[in-house]
Amino acid sequence: MTTTSLYAPPRLADVTATLAARADEHDRDGSFPVEGVAAVHAAGLLTATVATEFGGPGGGLADTVRILRALGAGDPSVALVTAMTLFTHAAQTRGAAWPEPVYRSLLATPGPALVNTLRVEPDLGTPARGGLPATTARHVGDHWSLTGRKIFSTGAVGLSWMAVWARTDEEPARVGSFLVRADSPGIVIEPTWDHLGLRASRSDDVVFTDVRVPVDAVAHLVEPVPGRRAGGAHLAAWNSLGLTALYLGVAGAARDWLVRFLHERVPTALGAPLATLPRFQTAVGEIETALTAANDLIDALARRYDEGDLPEGHADAAKLFGTRAAITAVEQAVALVGNNGLTRNNPLQRHYRDVLCSRVHTPQDDAITAAAGRTALARVAPDS
Repeated sequence: MTTTSLYAPPRLADVTATLAARADEHDRDGSFPVEGVAAVHAAGLLTATVATEFGGPGGGLADTVRILRALGAGDPSVALVTAMTLFTHAAQTRGAAWPEPVYRSLLATPGPALVNTLRVEPDLGTPARGGLPATTARHVGDHWSLTGRKIFSTGAVGLSWMAVWARTDEEPARVGSFLVRADSPGIVIEPTWDHLGLRASRSDDVVFTDVRVPVDAVAHLVEPVPGRRAGGAHLAAWNSLGLTALYLGVAGAARDWLVRFLHERVPTALGAPLATLPRFQTAVGEIETALTAANDLIDALARRYDEGDLPEGHADAAKLFGTRAAITAVEQAVALVGNNGLTRNNPLQRHYRDVLCSRVHTPQDDAITAAAGRTALARVAPDS
């Protein structure tokens, strides 16, 4: 299926600058960046992947990669909550994940309508490792009654809608995403998020107690299949490539700060900027070439996806390659400037803390390498 988009994102540099202006403030106090989300909404970016049939621009994965890289350079917390919303709209385009009347309600929500799928639980850990959620939906007459707790719920305080992964109380149980308005009675957000990075994402706990959900406000309610990734191959590609672009944006911001620092820093003994020294030029060159290669790979694979030509496993491999490049680039920048890189009044330490969060997103590195290893071994296995 070819879905190459003609959508052209607005001037992203302006949005990046708007987010960057208050990113440090939100990082320091762990506050949700309401004005940053509003700026993204005003630029039309939150709905960039809404299909043309629903009145949207129909942006594809290549468009999304460009958007998330730019937002990540400004404030990755804003970028992450934006990503979750963009992925939801993209999934609707691909497979009508939400019942159409409920999806139209999402589109009609006034203001910045953030949405996220809440999956992680205290005992379950990441659902990608297997297991059933403890959050349970009981069928009561014309509705479901939803009870449970979700942790690491990105953007919880700013969400308009929540797609809550839960099991039914049937035998056998089915699992699916129960589509809940965030202002529904019975929802409590507990401010538990106190993280090293992405502090402004407010990935708090959300507690559901007998929350009423219309009987038809459920997506993909099926019997569980061990090892199946939520959303299938399409959502996996969006997650792997989109989120990697976000963290490459963080690394790009770190590189830009480093370059400015090296031009401005003039040691007395040298009498010239550090940028004039060959060893710093070489070090910056190492960072630049790694980020260039990683960004080019993500862009190329996103275009291949939009053209219907992305081989299985390539997006996950690119995630591993791209996030490692991003982390290494920021680590190298910190090492180059010493104490200045870890000083709180410089943004480099924030970029370092934020870029480390790239490791936690599904699939993690060990799952990617294990899957790639099994594929390679099977491909060249000797005849039985």
